[in-house]
Amino acid sequence: MNPTQVFSADDQWLAYDTRNDITHIGRTCCIEKVNVATGAVVKLYSTKGQTEHGPGVGAVAYHPTAPKLIFIHGLENCNEQRPYGFTRRFGAVLDEQKAHGITHAEARTIEAPLVAGALRGGTHAHSWSGDGEWISFTYNDYLMENLERSSKGVQKDLRTIGVMAPLGNVKVTNESGENFPGEYFSVVAAVVTENPQPGSDEVDKAFDECWIGNNGYVNNTGSRQKRAIAFQGNVRDKNGVVVTEIFVADIPDNVTQSQSGKPLEGTSASRPNVPAQSSQRRITHTTDRKFPGLQGPRFWLRTSPDGAAVYFLMKDDAGIVQIFSVPVNGGDIRQITRLRHAVQTQFNLSPDGATLAFAAGNAIWKTDVASGVSVQLTPQSSDEAAPVIGVSWSHNGKILAYNKYVGEGDSRYLQIFKIEM
Repeated sequence: MNPTQVFSADDQWLAYDTRNDITHIGRTCCIEKVNVATGAVVKLYSTKGQTEHGPGVGAVAYHPTAPKLIFIHGLENCNEQRPYGFTRRFGAVLDEQKAHGITHAEARTIEAPLVAGALRGGTHAHSWSGDGEWISFTYNDYLMENLERSSKGVQKDLRTIGVMAPLGNVKVTNESGENFPGEYFSVVAAVVTENPQPGSDEVDKAFDECWIGNNGYVNNTGSRQKRAIAFQGNVRDKNGVVVTEIFVADIPDNVTQSQSGKPLEGTSASRPNVPAQSSQRRITHTTDRKFPGLQGPRFWLRTSPDGAAVYFLMKDDAGIVQIFSVPVNGGDIRQITRLRHAVQTQFNLSPDGATLAFAAGNAIWKTDVASGVSVQLTPQSSDEAAPVIGVSWSHNGKILAYNKYVGEGDSRYLQIFKIEM
């Protein structure tokens, strides 16, 4: 299952991809759903001509209110010479009420003329906004990847994040397996730069983001910022050591306007640019801690429903990975969990924002956000049978779902489990 948004809007179905290894999206053919009550399985989508080189599908997210899904899809012309990769994938939208198969969420073109609203690479980790209108994503750029190959190892393809806005179909010229139109107007949302200045807020990698709040957040002036993203960004401390911190990107209502001299689509020699009126700010400063920076298993940030707090993983002073929070407007970091075992999966908040669910010590736990009191929900398992990936809440807050492996050897498969709350 995806680390988030796995339940259908009516809570009757769980969506997932059929890979048995989280690294194998490129060789995975199918998206399915399983009925939470009966266990009945329905195949939603299957790729054409699937091989070990692609196209591949994975990481499916259900729309919060409609029978619609988005998932990673490798370019449909993938083959041995042009395999699935970070810059060769897109967001595939599947509407269960329509029989036409998938559509491209974003437009893509890697040939001149580049087009505002279209991207030049690959998106992944797609997430619907609280109202289901916009989509966030993490991004790698194909043109910068090619420039990197010819620049004697100087890194050019810097991972960043972006958003897709429902502003109508974006068209491109020279349509092909590499270039195609898309449903949404897509832009990058974070500024990244090669060789960040030590001690500064410059980042060379922006990643593993989330939407802030169900309807944005209230800023320090008392105004509501309706669209905003919290993301992880790699900075350099004063000694040049990489430290991961939390940043907020405020997204303007109109993402079609470019900054002067900085086209949204970028150029053949420069990466895409954020829209005019965008802003980016750092809200954690952890370089002086005993264990600096965000740490733990791979995870995506989460926020409270009202957008006031951002939740993340970091080591406590004993070196144990715990869940912490920080105000979205900046302020003191608060430790939420105080467990003997490290948090080992993605965590998620209940729909009302009151309870965290996650795995630690090979068991499923829940923690009350206000009090920090933690309760173990499942027995501690062996390492081989430990929960993996994440623990997700149903929309009504009555079910937790998670993955773990069952069986041995060639019959060891990743399965879905549920806990009724």
